[in-house]
Amino acid sequence: MVICSAIWVNSLFSQMSESLDRFPINLSLENAVNLAILQSTTSRNAQNRGVNYYWSWRNFQTSFRPQLVLNGNLPRYTNSTVANRQDDGGIAFQHVHEFESSASLSLNQSVPQLGTHIYASTQMLRLQDFIKDTINFSGRPFAVGFTQPIFAYNWMKWAKKTQPLVYEESQKQYVETMEKISLTATRRFFSFLKVQTDYKLAKSSLVNAEDNLRIAETRMRLGQISENDFSRIKLSVLSAKKSLNKASMDLRIADFELKSYINLDQETSLDLEMPLEVLFFEIDPDFALDQAFENRPQTPQFERRLIQAEEELVRAKRSTGLGATLAGSYGLSQTARYFYGIYEDPGKAQTAELSVRIPILDWGRSASQVKLAESRRELVLYDVEKDKINFERQVIVQVEQFSLLKDQLATSYEADKVAENGYQIAQKKFQNGEISITDLNISLAERESAKRDYIRSLEDYWVAYYNLRILTLYDFVLNEKIWYENPMLTEK
Repeated sequence: MVICSAIWVNSLFSQMSESLDRFPINLSLENAVNLAILQSTTSRNAQNRGVNYYWSWRNFQTSFRPQLVLNGNLPRYTNSTVANRQDDGGIAFQHVHEFESSASLSLNQSVPQLGTHIYASTQMLRLQDFIKDTINFSGRPFAVGFTQPIFAYNWMKWAKKTQPLVYEESQKQYVETMEKISLTATRRFFSFLKVQTDYKLAKSSLVNAEDNLRIAETRMRLGQISENDFSRIKLSVLSAKKSLNKASMDLRIADFELKSYINLDQETSLDLEMPLEVLFFEIDPDFALDQAFENRPQTPQFERRLIQAEEELVRAKRSTGLGATLAGSYGLSQTARYFYGIYEDPGKAQTAELSVRIPILDWGRSASQVKLAESRRELVLYDVEKDKINFERQVIVQVEQFSLLKDQLATSYEADKVAENGYQIAQKKFQNGEISITDLNISLAERESAKRDYIRSLEDYWVAYYNLRILTLYDFVLNEKIWYENPMLTEK
């Protein structure tokens, strides 16, 4: 079952706008599901989440691309008294009146596999001293450098492994959410349909009961019926009215819930169509299981959880042991009284630095953090394995359940026809005086029970159908994977 076309939606809304009160709108299960997918608030929330994950993924991708950054102070003006430490250790207060402008252009790049940051930059500074009436320039026409952590936790390396899985999981989660919306719409459709059927049965029963009462009144005058039977017939009318009132109240509640979920105007009058077009098809459990592992978000989620558990262990080991950072830069620098002078015969500017961190005494804190991370990893391994087994069992059970519904639905259909025919015969016999009101009530109860049982069988089929789609994200009717485009992303 696929998303309905805009033509159908426009046609339905056109009918609703022409007249909401003159006649009810016929709504099929397929149309109810399509409306829920197209315009329900749950669908909009899922679309918004999909957009959020999309831009988060785009942001992650750009974080490892070259970044060109311009920094500067344009300008910085100072007219104040500052404290300067002298050669003899004393403090001298000096008046400063200057105008400073600086700018730097840098190209930065990260190397995720190594955790390295490299850069290339050019810098310039202009300083105007109003007290000395001088202007000086300083700059680094060219500089390159790097920062390399050693024995350190490299978050970039792990992010490159987990973030693609997070995005893949979000895409499959969006498809799964759409199918869950279909299932919820189906449940609400049948909740409405069952109450609607009860209402129609109660209405029909009341009409028949009133007809029976009129016939009984004539027989009572002719002395052809006892007072006890006449009282029972009158009671059946009252019972039918009571059942109709209850069904009417239940119908309003179910009507409100269905319209709220699929986002239809509450003033719209609906008449649900019985979803009789069911399709039974053979499903290979192994094929269904393969599709489930390939299509559902749990597969990248399992992998991500295992990677993150390993990441936490590495983080604990690298964050508590020996750590070092190597940094270095090479460039050219110069000072001059005019701007172009900083580019004339610049001198070398080199730096190199190795910083280390060595834990000496931490009272066993480092060892306990590593042990805790190892314990958590083992727990994740166990949980993932258990979740995989449950995952497989869900799919296999659902396939087997779906395969058993064919006989159940066929039996319920035949029972409904037999009970309906039996009630019609009993109604005629009662009106002809051939059977008692008790026999008629028994036939009525059998008719209503068979009708409700048939609708429950239909509901079981469609619920199982959508559950099967949710658990595999595969359309066994069209023999293709289920996929939904996010309209919010398509618009952008």
